[in-house]
Amino acid sequence: QIQLVESGGGLVQAGGSLRLSCAASGGTFSTQAMGWFRQAPGKERQFVASLNWSGRNIYYADSVKGRATVSRDNAKNMVYLQMNNLKPDDTAVYYCAAGRTAYDISQGDMDYRGKGTLVTVSS
Repeated sequence: QIQLVESGGGLVQAGGSLRLSCAASGGTFSTQAMGWFRQAPGKERQFVASLNWSGRNIYYADSVKGRATVSRDNAKNMVYLQMNNLKPDDTAVYYCAAGRTAYDISQGDMDYRGKGTLVTVSS
């Protein structure tokens, strides 16, 4: 059983940047694929990014490609999502997720999910 706790959300102006963090505990973090999802009010959950255990296999949603960078530090049991050039459409609760493979997570198949951190982008 892996517990995931997100942090780093907040209010930012359009064009700004945020770095979200996800702390993992329990289980074997270094063997898990990890990723990020988001859900805006009244909208369906949307995949953002995922990476495999080594960080070499990475997927991004088209909506964030070129603006987002996902990374992990297996020594610290941490996953990060750097978001640049933020837009009002990026406003959502961002969730950290763990799963079997980065591809599985990109398809919405995850084993664990955190409670989320809110990102609000003002225009």
